[in-house]
Amino acid sequence: MSGRWALRLPFFWRRTLLWIVHLFDRYFPLVIWWQRRIFRMIACMTYEGALSEPEDFPKSEEPVWILGRRYSTQTDLAQLRADAQSRIWLTYRRNFAQIGDSNFTSDKGWGCMLRCGQMVLAEALVRRHLGRDWVWTASTSDKTYLKILSMFEDHRSATFSLHIMSQLGVDEGKPIGEWYGPNTVAQVIRKLTPFDEWNNFSVNVSLDNILIMDEIKCSCQTEGERSWRPLLLFIPLRLGLSEMNPIYYSGIKKCFKMPQSLGLIGGKPNHASYFVGFMGDEIVYLDPHTTQDSGSVDKKTTEAEVELDKSYHCSFAQRMPLEQLDPSLALCFYCGTEKEYDDLCNRMRQELIDSEKTPLFELVSTRPDYMKDDTSNEGATGICMELEDHHFESEDDEEFEVLQ
Repeated sequence: MSGRWALRLPFFWRRTLLWIVHLFDRYFPLVIWWQRRIFRMIACMTYEGALSEPEDFPKSEEPVWILGRRYSTQTDLAQLRADAQSRIWLTYRRNFAQIGDSNFTSDKGWGCMLRCGQMVLAEALVRRHLGRDWVWTASTSDKTYLKILSMFEDHRSATFSLHIMSQLGVDEGKPIGEWYGPNTVAQVIRKLTPFDEWNNFSVNVSLDNILIMDEIKCSCQTEGERSWRPLLLFIPLRLGLSEMNPIYYSGIKKCFKMPQSLGLIGGKPNHASYFVGFMGDEIVYLDPHTTQDSGSVDKKTTEAEVELDKSYHCSFAQRMPLEQLDPSLALCFYCGTEKEYDDLCNRMRQELIDSEKTPLFELVSTRPDYMKDDTSNEGATGICMELEDHHFESEDDEEFEVLQ
């Protein structure tokens, strides 16, 4: 079409156009280069603007709570982001040794809740050995931190690896590649931690929406001594049928304010996330749905190991409306001392039980009479209850007492 259009022009105009083309011919590559550069700049502004002006914590009068710490986005933004980035971020990985007899060399699409459980464990390890004030930087090479990180590497010899956790599921009839719910992951962790002598956690899973204080305390006290085993507490709940009941929003927020909080694991159906705080009516979370290469940080001496270490820390946290949270979730707490546990129980009593019209769960000093026939399994705390009693069934409504 363009050739036919040019032939219709008078000879004089055709020669003039040809002369103009030859005149600017040497400038065409420069024009094209600038054109591409401008297009690239526009693309960066459109799609990568969040990197220069991240929307993780927009300036607001609302405070931000991250695992028991309060921040202002107007005066504490740098500290807030450093705190969020210091949390160990465990995501999908690829190219690791296959899990058991399966052909899986990646957990993409099915391992998100297991990764969330790992993040809770990692946070508990950081609290125990490094403290809540610990801050990660790209140059961090502390031996204790590197030891913690090594426990989550993707191979069978790592204590809390995906391989070990998945194999526990296989032993209980949960095929590798199948999605886990929050209650199931809590039970897996409870059975896994006795093999971890370094930390000696007492893991309790409070079932039936009831927390029995004296039984949990007894599980943390070493026989014949007054020493305390660090407590890792999971409280699986079902706060609605298909949607979160708004009556529980206040209680969920109060949990994030407690200094013993390890956040909660849950998310959308078949789309788990690790929630670490809230801002207004939005909850802050770390999303494991990013697939990264597997590897070992080891002693963090090579450039590759330094880069791999960065992959365990999310640059910017994400937010989502509280109303989008799936009603099936598990609250998580850590008490390093008996004093911290007593303080947690007092806070729960005052803030979650006495001040709420519809509490998230029950808090009792001793086992109620109607549960005393259950002394063989102690199901309310999961202290003596074997994992075999759960058989890793799907997270349906029958596993929980539905709170309305």
